[in-house]
Amino acid sequence: MTDPTLAPSAARKALILLSVCLTAIAMPLTFTGPAVVLTAIAQTLGGSPVALNWVTNAFMLTFGSALMAAGALSDSFGRKRVFLTGVAGFALASLALVGAHSILIFDLLRALQGLAAAAAFAGGMAALAQEFSGGARMRAFSVVGASFGAGLSFGPISSGLMSATFGWPSIFLAVVALTAASFIIGIIVLRESRDPLARGLDWPGATSFTLALTLFTYGVLQAPESGWTDPLVGALLLGALALMALFVRIELNSPRPMLDLSLFRYGRFVGVQLLAAAPAYAFVVLLILLPIRLVGIEGVGGVTAGLMMMALSAPLLVLPLLAGWLSRWIAPALICGLGLLVSAVGLAWLSFIPVGGDVNAMLLPMAVIGIGISLPWGLMDGLAVSVVPSERAGMATGIFSTVRVAGEGVALAIVSAVLSALTSGHLAGEHTREGAQKLVTGDVAGAAGALPQLARPALIQAYGEAFATLLLLLAAITVVTAVVVFVFLGRREMPRDDVPAETVCASANG
Repeated sequence: MTDPTLAPSAARKALILLSVCLTAIAMPLTFTGPAVVLTAIAQTLGGSPVALNWVTNAFMLTFGSALMAAGALSDSFGRKRVFLTGVAGFALASLALVGAHSILIFDLLRALQGLAAAAAFAGGMAALAQEFSGGARMRAFSVVGASFGAGLSFGPISSGLMSATFGWPSIFLAVVALTAASFIIGIIVLRESRDPLARGLDWPGATSFTLALTLFTYGVLQAPESGWTDPLVGALLLGALALMALFVRIELNSPRPMLDLSLFRYGRFVGVQLLAAAPAYAFVVLLILLPIRLVGIEGVGGVTAGLMMMALSAPLLVLPLLAGWLSRWIAPALICGLGLLVSAVGLAWLSFIPVGGDVNAMLLPMAVIGIGISLPWGLMDGLAVSVVPSERAGMATGIFSTVRVAGEGVALAIVSAVLSALTSGHLAGEHTREGAQKLVTGDVAGAAGALPQLARPALIQAYGEAFATLLLLLAAITVVTAVVVFVFLGRREMPRDDVPAETVCASANG
């Protein structure tokens, strides 16, 4: 609860928003940057294909699995306190990554970085929900979305430039600078607020959920190396399923659950969660797969690859704000559905650009994908907060962001495994599984060593055919998601006489 007599001035509100936005810019830098320099990381630190996959997945796993817990903690112990603790931890973990000397230490630090990012994100977004209301809140969240777009747009090119000039560890120094500025501003201008009804963290729920995601991700990443019929893989996936069932049981029986499952009875809430997961397959996985393809397979330099990636992510600099403005006259369901369909067209178009050809031909379909995903991107965060009262903003942000980020982590693990399986299917001879894994991580030389009977052109062709098939699968998933999101978000608001007082809120269209 905040003291209404201490309402901040417009200038202070702008600084509060700036503090959160600086951290929002830093987060995607840690997501896209390592993908651009993954080949350099592998050359320096070594590591198996599974260990290299954890470079990204360790961050995504802890970030996604900790968001709901971080949201609950921010409601209980204070949004400012959780935000600043997360920002400080994010900066320190990023600084430690600069000096990492082994792939194991690097992956562990990435996991710690994800935990800190979850606290910073959940605390910051919940704090914004207390400072802004109505249309101002929607605009503030749109600005945060644009900040993420800026990080996504400039992350690959800045990482490529810094890596080429100072070496790959330097890519994390930009994160340290942004988070340090965010911390200094936040500690000065943020007010403390908390939910007076909060009862602390649901430890059984948080633990079972985190372990379920961990086992599932580990199983999916291990499957390309060991095979889907391997006993270890089967045990990991069954364990994940059992823990997720336990999590649902815990939440249903909790008087104050971390995840209010009763909200899933309502169409608009379900639509918002489906929307949160939609960009994972239509856009986010490409932020990792395309730099690996460009640098590792196509042989493009890191700086050039970073510039090319701007075609995909640059629309996020402007179009999310435009989508927020258009939502005054056009239903968000229509904007989001059309945006996803545009992305699907771009994915299908990109599937026809062969590996080994003119890489510049990839730019237009990449831009179409980015334009399409920018439309729902500008509305997602505001729609998420609109489904609960401001006192439960931490819970709302936690649920939505968990679905989005955990969905992205799961999608990345699944898509990487599918690409590896498709590539293996196009290879001939023994050890195709090992060779496919190395190709998926951009290690053509390693794949050639595992498959000496195949020439480099045959390896590239196998990867290219698999990549094209994967893009068509992603396009189909995006079309289906667009239709479902349009139907669910297009429903009328939850009837007030059916909804518990704790979950009644204003419509996002209002």
